[in-house]
Amino acid sequence: MVDGTLKRLLDAEMEAELIIANADKERNSIIEQAKQDIQSAEQQQTEFIAKIQASLLAQEEQRAQQIITTMQRQYSEQAHTLRTAAKLHEQQAIADAVALLTILNTQ
Repeated sequence: MVDGTLKRLLDAEMEAELIIANADKERNSIIEQAKQDIQSAEQQQTEFIAKIQASLLAQEEQRAQQIITTMQRQYSEQAHTLRTAAKLHEQQAIADAVALLTILNTQ
């Protein structure tokens, strides 16, 4: 009877050790899978951030180009206005100079 009980205890102990070994393997497998999942998530996050940065950069480049175009148009308009004003003032200055010379010649 004692031999039978001892044998059952030894069998139960061996079965418990087997269960523990399998649980350790499963735990290690879960840990490794979690590490791989984390690496994959980090890679996806890195790629997502890069896409967002590229999108923002493209938007900023487009806005900068729009600002440059607007400034060039404004510069062109201002240059045209200044040239027109300069011609008008030049004509007025010539007319004033001719009038002044005429006055001086008649005196």
